[in-house]
Amino acid sequence: MDGPVPGTPSLLRAINDRAALRALLDRGPLTRPEIGALTGLSKPTASQLLARLQEAGLVVLDGVREGLPGRTAEVYRINPAAAYAGALDVTPDRIEARIADLTGAVVGEHTLPTTRRRPAGELVERLGAALAGANPPDKLRRVVIGVQAAIDPATGRLGYAAAKDVPGWQIPDLVPTLSAGLGVPVDVENNVNLVALAEQAHGAARDSRDFVLLWADEGIGSAVVLGGRMHRGATGGAGEVGYMPTPGAPTAREAGRYANHGYQALTGGPAVLKLLRSYGVRGADFRQAVANAVRLAAGTGQRADDARAGLRDIAARLAVGLAAITSVIDPGLIVLTGGVVLPGGETLRELVEHELHALTIPRPRVRLSSVEGNPVLAGALDLALDTVREEVFGSTVRS
Repeated sequence: MDGPVPGTPSLLRAINDRAALRALLDRGPLTRPEIGALTGLSKPTASQLLARLQEAGLVVLDGVREGLPGRTAEVYRINPAAAYAGALDVTPDRIEARIADLTGAVVGEHTLPTTRRRPAGELVERLGAALAGANPPDKLRRVVIGVQAAIDPATGRLGYAAAKDVPGWQIPDLVPTLSAGLGVPVDVENNVNLVALAEQAHGAARDSRDFVLLWADEGIGSAVVLGGRMHRGATGGAGEVGYMPTPGAPTAREAGRYANHGYQALTGGPAVLKLLRSYGVRGADFRQAVANAVRLAAGTGQRADDARAGLRDIAARLAVGLAAITSVIDPGLIVLTGGVVLPGGETLRELVEHELHALTIPRPRVRLSSVEGNPVLAGALDLALDTVREEVFGSTVRS
């Protein structure tokens, strides 16, 4: 059999092992008495448990802690080298890789520039090169890949993206093909979903079980978390609101299925840059233009008035889509992130919240993302580590 049988001593050992490993993971190095106190185990049982975990290579000695005169206690910690996990953030321009040990400590990172014109057949080669560039200390146990699309669970194919935007990814049995090519189990996840997982674990949504994350950047996407779990939908496309029909924007009927239409035609980066320029606000790109608008809006005079009007216009456009989402999902929280909203800071956040609450009966809180660095990589690594720990922590007992 593959695991402990319910009601047997092996099941109890497996439960105790997981509890001890989780305590070490959450609290850091502990003595045997501390592990016993946290898990409720007797001294002999805790000693047997630690011997078992050491033999399995999951726990190592971490020195001795001095106590009362003449008394010392051995300190134990998770063996960080027991397993490694990897994360990849894939965009048309680059692949970012990050490697972490079992404790979650990052041990390697690498960025591989790419080009949209690379042949599709080089997909596995590019992904492998990005991982190799991060110099993993040992074989990886799991890799999670974030992409600007979504896996359809019914077909195993990538959807919600034009082939030109994800060259090489439009293949059947995508996940098994990548796993075989890279020599490691792989999961492929929508990048915005991964950002939401990072916010749930480390950021603005840490205490929220029902929330929506809106990613407003070059394009628009969202993630939906209900009851503490990611909602992906029947075809994997839950949250693909960039294509949502929106008043004032062309639809797929006029523009084409994957053309610039719907919500993102009004609120995506290019549209925001064009809008702010119409108010006299300049910038090399939409991120800089939004930041300049906030700076100008803090002043006085006509330019300040124009900048404030431009920011209100952006907020109103964002609020229209968020109102539709709110009417269906009724989230307790909306997290805003991406290059359109983050440069706008609290100024833009307050405007969005004001405009949204003017349109909806529910009044969800609106907050800015608080995850630092690359949130796609953070979420991907969290997901990979969760899977690896579940596997490793359950491997100490076999019947």
